[in-house]
Amino acid sequence: MAKNQRQYRIAKLISQTPISAQQQIVDMLADEGITATQATVSRDLDELGAIKVKGPGGVSIYAIPDLPRDQISTEGYLKRVLGEWVVEVVNSGDLVLLKTPPGCAHVVASALDRTRPDGVLGTVAGDDTVLVLADQLMGGDELTKLMREVAGLPG
Repeated sequence: MAKNQRQYRIAKLISQTPISAQQQIVDMLADEGITATQATVSRDLDELGAIKVKGPGGVSIYAIPDLPRDQISTEGYLKRVLGEWVVEVVNSGDLVLLKTPPGCAHVVASALDRTRPDGVLGTVAGDDTVLVLADQLMGGDELTKLMREVAGLPG
């Protein structure tokens, strides 16, 4: 099972069931035929932005807060997302194209939209591509270099 599929299942489990321990998630995933270690689940929870909140009876349970559309994410988050999902960066004029695995472009576009890096006017996501529009000050060549650097790809 792909990481994003496992994380989707974890988020769904958290939304449906009060879960107070990572081992519960490991066990619930195993019940669904999904193998994951506690360390993997811990990383997944971190990447999903899961937090502990007071549940029924005062017990701490996991929750994944809704991320408001206008909330700005950190540069570290952008670096992690681009480093994990972007496999190629090319440009044509002021347009920069980011290639991702199939079904992952929306994750990258959302990270760019929420981080709002200098030089990015906006994004359009397809299935495996993100079109990024560079502003006039930065231009496509510089934005391409920046995107490659943030994604950890060779220049």
